[in-house]
Amino acid sequence: MPVEPASNRPSSTHSAPRGDRRRRAAPRVSRWLRIGIPSVLVLLWVVGGSIGGPFFGRVDQVATNDQSSFLPQSADATKVSERLTDFTGSDTIPALVVAATDDGSSLTDAQRTALQTLATDVASTDGVTGQASPPVVSADGQAAQIFVPIDSGSEVREVVEQIRERVGADLPSGVEAWVTGPAGFTADLVKGFLGIDGLLLVVALVAVFVILVVVYRSPLLPLLVLLTSVFALCVALLTVWWLAYAGVVVLNGQVQGILFILVIGAATDYALLYVARFREAIGEGEGRWDATIRAWKGAVEPILASGGTVIAGLLCLLLSDLATNRALGPIASIGIAFAVLAALTFLPALLALVGRAAFWPFAPRPGAATIPADLTAPVTGVWARQARFVARRSRPVWIVCTLVLLTACVGVTQLRADGVPASDLVLGASEAREGQAALAEHFPGGSGSPAYVLVPEDRAAEAVAVLDAAAGIDSVAVLSTEAPGGQAPVAVTDGRLQTTAVGAPGTPAPAPTVSDGDVLLAATLADTVDSPAADDTVRALRADLSTALGEGTALVGGVTATDIDSIDTSIRDRTLIIPLVLVVILLILMALLRSIVAPLILIGTVIVSFGAALGVSAVVFDGVFDFPGADPSVPLYGFVFLVALGVDYNIFLMSRVREESLVHGTRAGILRGLVATGGVITSAGLVLAATFAALGVIPILFLAQIAFIVAFGVLLDTFVVRSLLVPALAYDLGRRIWWPSTLGRTDADARRLGA
Repeated sequence: MPVEPASNRPSSTHSAPRGDRRRRAAPRVSRWLRIGIPSVLVLLWVVGGSIGGPFFGRVDQVATNDQSSFLPQSADATKVSERLTDFTGSDTIPALVVAATDDGSSLTDAQRTALQTLATDVASTDGVTGQASPPVVSADGQAAQIFVPIDSGSEVREVVEQIRERVGADLPSGVEAWVTGPAGFTADLVKGFLGIDGLLLVVALVAVFVILVVVYRSPLLPLLVLLTSVFALCVALLTVWWLAYAGVVVLNGQVQGILFILVIGAATDYALLYVARFREAIGEGEGRWDATIRAWKGAVEPILASGGTVIAGLLCLLLSDLATNRALGPIASIGIAFAVLAALTFLPALLALVGRAAFWPFAPRPGAATIPADLTAPVTGVWARQARFVARRSRPVWIVCTLVLLTACVGVTQLRADGVPASDLVLGASEAREGQAALAEHFPGGSGSPAYVLVPEDRAAEAVAVLDAAAGIDSVAVLSTEAPGGQAPVAVTDGRLQTTAVGAPGTPAPAPTVSDGDVLLAATLADTVDSPAADDTVRALRADLSTALGEGTALVGGVTATDIDSIDTSIRDRTLIIPLVLVVILLILMALLRSIVAPLILIGTVIVSFGAALGVSAVVFDGVFDFPGADPSVPLYGFVFLVALGVDYNIFLMSRVREESLVHGTRAGILRGLVATGGVITSAGLVLAATFAALGVIPILFLAQIAFIVAFGVLLDTFVVRSLLVPALAYDLGRRIWWPSTLGRTDADARRLGA
C-alpha cells in the first residue's frame, strides 16, 4: 500500500485503514481474559459501591456543623473558645428564648409567671445542661429573655426544635416568642443542610441524566456514565466517612455538599472523555476489546492530568488556617481520585462488555470518520464549521472574545466579599434571625452572646477598666461557677476587681473562676453581635487592651471575635492560595504539553474567564438576588473550582491538539483537535454546570453563590474560552505556541516527527 504524504494522510488515531492494520497486528487476547478482566473490575466496583451506598444515611454520625468546624486554627477567638469549658464547667452552646408582647404593651404579672413556668419546662428538655435562667425582663417591660445552656455534644438542632415546640405549646396568650442565640442559628444552619444527601443528589443526577440523553440520544449510555459517577461517590464517601470517624478529617455540611457535586461532575466529565475516544474507535471498525484498549490509551493521559490539576489545586487549601478549608482539600481530593479511577477502570470495563450496544439506537457506523479529512472543504457538522470559522477569522475572534471577557471583569469592583452577618447565612425564613431582631429591640444587641476576654487574674482589674471605658460595651461580668447563671457583675474599686452579689440580700459575692492563673470576663455588646458596629467595637477593644496590658496579654473571643478572625483569615488565605494554585497548575500544564508558551496562554485565558465569571456574578448578586454580600472564601472556592476544572477542558483540548499537530502540523492540528473535542467539552461543560447549579437547592448563602459562580463560569469556559478564544489564539500564533519543544519547529518538522 503506498504511503500518502503526511500533509494529506488522515490522523493515525482516526484512520480506519490504520486501525485495521493495528487490529490485525495486535497480539491475540484470550476470550476469557477479554470477558474476565472487565467482569472482575465491574464486580469490584459493585461491591465497593454496595458497601459505601448505605453510608449516605450515616453521614450525620460523623458530620458536624457547629462553629468549631469553621474556626481559624491560630486565631485569638479559637484560643479563647478552647479555654471556655475551664470556666463554665461544661461545654455548652447558649440558646435564648426571647418573648415579647404582641401589642407592644408591658408584660403582665400573669405573663411573667407563665414565662417563669416556661423556663422550668424548657430546662427539663433532653440536651439542656443545668438550669435555664429565670426570665430577665427588658427595661421597657415589654419583653423577657431566658438563657438556656445546651450541651454542645448533643444534637443541637433536635434540642432546639424540642425547645421551640415547648415554647409554642406553653406560651401565654398575648405573647410571641422565638428561640435564637448561637444554638438557634446553629439549628437553622443544620436544617438548611438537611437536603444535602437527598434532594441535592437527586437534582444533580436527574440533571446529568437528562443532558446525557439529549446529547447521546441513547437510554443505556447515560445510565453507564451515571453508574460510574455514583459508584465513584459511594466509594469516596465510604473512605471519607471512616477518616472522619477516626478524626483524621473534619466533615461538615458545606464540605459534604461540595464533595457530592464535585465527584458527580468530575467523574461524568472524565467518563465523557473516555466515551468520546471509545466512540471514535467503534466508529472506525474496532472490536470491543481493541476499542477499549485504544480508547484507554488515548484517554489515560488527559484524564490523569486533569484529575491531577484538580487535586493539586484542592490540596493547596491545606495551607489555609480555616478548619473547613483544610478539611475540603483532602476530602475533595479523595473524591476526585476515585472519580479518575472509576473513569479509567469501571466505565472501560462496562463498555468492554456492552460494546456498540451502549450507543443504541444511534451507534456509530463502522468506517465513519470522526473528523473530516479536509476541514477546508464545505463540510457539515457544527464543530467542522466552527473550525473553518476560527481558521478564517482567528485574530478578530480572539481579540473580540478577550475584550468581552475583560469588560465583564469590571463587575468585580461591585463584589462585596468582606463577610456577611451570621444571621444572613440561611436563605429564606429563619426563626433565629427573627428572634435576634426582636432581642435587639428590647435588650442590648449582644445579649446572650458576649465578647469574652481571657486575661491573667492579676491584670483583670486593668482589663475591666478598659472595658468600662470602651464604646459599644453595655455591661461587664466575670465568669464564676458560684454565681447563678455562671456570671457575676464586676467593677473596679480602688484598682481592685470586685464582684457583686446576685440573689437575696446578704448573699455573699461570688468569687471569679480562676484557671491556670486566668479569669474570663464577659462583655455584653450594645450592638447586635454580627453587625458592623459590633465588629468595630471588638477590633477597637483588642487594640485598647493591647495598648493598656501589652501585646497578647488579653485575648478576645466570642461570636463577634470569631467572625472577625474567620473573615481576616479568609482574606489571608485567598491572597496566599490563589497565586499558589496558578503556579502549581502552570507547572502541570508545562509537563503535559512540553511547552512554556501554551501553558502561559492557557493560564491567562483561565484567569480572564474567572474574572469575567466573578464580575457577572457580582452584578447578579447585587442587582438580581439582592444578596447582603459574600464570605471572603467565596472568591477562593470559586477560583479553585473554576481554574482547576476549567483547566480540565484546556487539557482535553490541547492534549488532543498536540496529538494531531504531531501528524498534521500545528494549525491543522488545532482545527482537528477542536472538531474532535468540541462535542465532549460542550457535553462535559453542560453536565458540570448543571451539577454545580444543583447546589442552589440548598438554602445556604455560601452554597448558592458558589453554585452560580461555578455554573456560569463553566458555561463561559465551554462556549467562549474553549470553543473560540483558545483555538483562535493558538491558530494565530501557530507553531510558536509549542516553544521551546521540538513541536515548535516548522510544520514540516512537526509532520516528520509524527510520521
